[in-house]
Amino acid sequence: MAMAALRREGRRFAPLISPRPITAVRSSPIVPTHEYEGPIGVRHISTQVVRNRMKSVKNIQKITKAMKMVAASKLRAVQTKAENSRGLWQPFTALLGDLPSVDVKKNVVVTISSDKGLCGGINSTSVKISKGIYKLNSGPEKETKYVILGEKAKAQLIRDSKKDIELIITELQKNPLSYTQVSVLADEILKNVEYDALRIVFNKFHSVVSFVPTVSTVLSPEIVERESESGGKLGELDSYEVEGGETKGEILQNLAEFQFSCVMFNAVLENACSEQGARMSAMDSSSRNAGDMLDRLTLTYNRTRQASITTELIEIISGASALEG
Repeated sequence: MAMAALRREGRRFAPLISPRPITAVRSSPIVPTHEYEGPIGVRHISTQVVRNRMKSVKNIQKITKAMKMVAASKLRAVQTKAENSRGLWQPFTALLGDLPSVDVKKNVVVTISSDKGLCGGINSTSVKISKGIYKLNSGPEKETKYVILGEKAKAQLIRDSKKDIELIITELQKNPLSYTQVSVLADEILKNVEYDALRIVFNKFHSVVSFVPTVSTVLSPEIVERESESGGKLGELDSYEVEGGETKGEILQNLAEFQFSCVMFNAVLENACSEQGARMSAMDSSSRNAGDMLDRLTLTYNRTRQASITTELIEIISGASALEG
């Protein structure tokens, strides 16, 4: 047991022990060897260490600049689609309204996030809002579930809300986004989830440096009919008359499904624009920080090189003076 304890203590203090072998030497003054390299910032630092660090920072700066250019190219492609998609869901909002404060028993929070990182805090913001909606709509007679789109929201919500996750969809942006693709996903969600209200959380794109966390609410046909009969505010639905063979319930069913697919399409595109804009800003900041670090390292390198040159000159002059004397 004592040996086991000793081994444990040895592992604890191993980082503090020098990795060089201990050899018996004569008593003599301590002379620093050329293998020793002090930490960055001290006077006897090796110029090779600074050069290697400068090379690493330059490579990182090249990568961040390239990622910024790629994000800008993707943003231009997605932004046009997002602006055009706004004309799809706005008529539904005018017709059926958007009631974020409606009180229902079965809530489904659809959290839209990205599959990749390095895009600031847009994913964390969406997750925080989703958790807030979950707490607001929790109760003894209420049921709230999550539907997650994207790897980043999945990684955060699966840690403490695994039992409440109903459906997870990833790699949404592996192919160019289209209404057909998103409508298939919306149909898959409606088939696998029972809901009274779908609350879609996403980041609405305003500009490259500005995006607003947004929640859109899509009610089930039964809740829409209930709110309509009780005199709730549902936009311009009551001003229209139902004609033809279909009943009001069937029309509301079709409208609710089409509304959800249109809102989902716009939300996915808006979130994709916000992701690329945030990635552009993050990569621009990283490139500027790398440039500042490169300037500091260049100054350190020049000072170190000048100090070494001065030391060598002093040694040559001292040697020449000794020979003359």
